[in-house]
Amino acid sequence: MTDNSDMIDFVRERLADEERIAQAAGGDSWRCPADVPGEVHDRSGAIAFSVRNLGFDQHIALQDPARTLRRIETSRVLLNEYAEVAHLDTDRPEHDFRSGRAVGLGFAVRQLAAEHAGHPGYRARWLPRFIQ
Repeated sequence: MTDNSDMIDFVRERLADEERIAQAAGGDSWRCPADVPGEVHDRSGAIAFSVRNLGFDQHIALQDPARTLRRIETSRVLLNEYAEVAHLDTDRPEHDFRSGRAVGLGFAVRQLAAEHAGHPGYRARWLPRFIQ
């Protein structure tokens, strides 16, 4: 049996960090008005960013705080589902539904953790497993 609680805690902490940042940025949606290329506006129409490099405005607008908060919520749902069966996520799982679910969810949670591989708390043992 493997204890994956440290990985779960790590992902929860990273999501909480992202949530704080998105909320501090206002938590609103951003958009790029077609008539002013390079500007990213918040929900009220105020300029949130002004960038003149091609494509940066669209990329920044796509990463708006509201979208980040929605992604965090869906990631938490996945993480909570995994937490229920994480103890079954082993290198040699049983051949039953719950174990298969644990391994599948574990793969997804390892991907979430890998987004933060540069963080000092990340552990190489959390790398996604590829089982044949």
